[in-house]
Formats: sequence, structure tokens, C-alpha cells
Amino acid sequence: MFDVAYFYFINYYLKNYRYAAICFGRYITHTRLFSTSHSSVDSKEMKKFQLLAHKWWDEEGEYSALHSMNDIRVPFIRDTLLNMSSNYHLGNPLSGVKILDVGCGGGLLSEPLGRLGASVTGIDPLEDNIRTADQHKSFDPVLAKRIQYKSSSLEEIVEESMETFDVIVASEVVEHVADLEMFIKCCSRVLKPEGSLFITTINKTQLSYILGIVVAEKIMGIVPEGTHEWEKFVPPEELERLLESNGFSVKTVNGMLYNPLSGSWSWMESMSVNYAMHAVKSGARGQSSPTDALSESESEQPSATAGTAV
Repeated sequence: MFDVAYFYFINYYLKNYRYAAICFGRYITHTRLFSTSHSSVDSKEMKKFQLLAHKWWDEEGEYSALHSMNDIRVPFIRDTLLNMSSNYHLGNPLSGVKILDVGCGGGLLSEPLGRLGASVTGIDPLEDNIRTADQHKSFDPVLAKRIQYKSSSLEEIVEESMETFDVIVASEVVEHVADLEMFIKCCSRVLKPEGSLFITTINKTQLSYILGIVVAEKIMGIVPEGTHEWEKFVPPEELERLLESNGFSVKTVNGMLYNPLSGSWSWMESMSVNYAMHAVKSGARGQSSPTDALSESESEQPSATAGTAV
């Protein structure tokens, strides 16, 4: 039996389910790890969401909830990394940190991370998304230098990017992959020892089934039937188990709540719908880490040049 909070969830998620439908179509990974001869995405999904590629930066449009999610996910990434280091750069606290944004879309998360001083690589399988992201960053000369985008799946860049990145962010992505463990293995391959992996996703609960499958698709028809696969929703316990069995140590798991009345996100104890997770790849002696990158940037760049916290 659902309590009052669950009915509240149902009411506001119905009003904002277009956002969920878009997220569910962003990124599908094939079961072959590191394959470059096979497409990593579902062509039907790409055609379905290609029409929305030019709407990423409409803060009142289909991606409005992702825009507002930055208010909590960006500080979560920033503060977690800074708490792992004793040194940081005023104005550019993430200077020297190399971040991979998987399923970057139009760059909604890549840009604020770039403003914090990070060197960001954003990848997305949809070329129209990458064109939108490239065009938007070109309006800011600082971001144009700090961010690069590439139309690619994660497994397509593994061989060229072995242990390249200090940080990986996979926001609203893992619930779409065909083989989650292989996706995590890819993340481990391109992440440096002691590097950080940040994930936001949706839980696999009775509530998410009712909202995502029964109500949104079969009853209300808010999104086409078959758009969502509840079986791919990931419980935090399962994600944590897969991460730890593949050389990661999970450090933080937080529940997230979206309020459609205020258009804002907040942290909450319950992880019944959305949650965020931070994990660290096991390190090897003599290898650099994200905290080393922050320390190195402190000595290499004695003064801040640009960038503000989001």
C-alpha cells in the first residue's frame, strides 16, 4: 500500500514524465565490450529522440528537469572531489581534473563542470546532440578551450583512452545499457586508478514500475508503449554490488527528489525513485589520482582566470 508521499510522487511525475521519457531514450550499450565494428546504440531510439536534439538549452522545455538537476548534481561532484583533496584553485576548483561525461547530450552537465576549471570530454552516440553541444560551447571562449565533444559510445573510446580520466560522470545513463557490468568495466578501463565515478539513475521499485510502465505507457499514453524497460532500472544494491565486484569502492549513495511545483531537486533519505552514487576505482601504488591532479594544478596555475561554481 502506498503512503501519502507515494501519491505525491505519482502526481508530479505524471506531470513531468516527458523528461523521464527523454532520459530513457538517451543511451543504449551493446553487450560487446570495446567493439568498434558494431553500433552501440539502438537506431530506433536515435530516430525517436533526434527531433529533440535542438531543444537541450531550452530551460523551460523538455529538458527543464535536467537543467534544474544541475543545482544538486554539480555541487555533489565538485564538493566530493574537493573533499578528497587538500588543495584547490579559487574560481577554478577543478582545474587540472580530466572528466569524461558519458551520454553528454547537449552538454548540460559538461558546461558547468568546465566552468569549474575541469577539462571535460563529452561523448554521445547521437551526432545531432554533439552538434548542439559544440555550438553552445562556442559562445564561451573559455568553455571552447576546456570542453571537447565526440559522437561516440563509451566502448568505442576504450582502447584510445585507457586510464585517461580522473573522473567519469554517467548521469541518467546506466538504466539504458544492455549489459551494465560491461558498461562498468568500460568505465574502469578509461578511469585512472583512484579515479571517481559519479552516477545518477532511477531505482527499480514498485513505484517506478507503476509510474514508468503502467501509468505512463499503458494507461495515460504519455509516452509510447514499450519506451521503458523496467527490467533495466537499477536498484542501488545491485549497482553497488556490480561496482565493488569490478574494482570500485562505493563511498556515497543519496536519494534525490524532484519538486515540479518549484522545478527544483533536493536530497532526501529515500532512494525509492532517483538516487546518486559516488564510487572510487581501486588504486595502484605510483599512479596518479584526481586529488593529485588538483594538487598539481595548484602549483602549475597560481591564480584563477575564470569559472564560477554552479
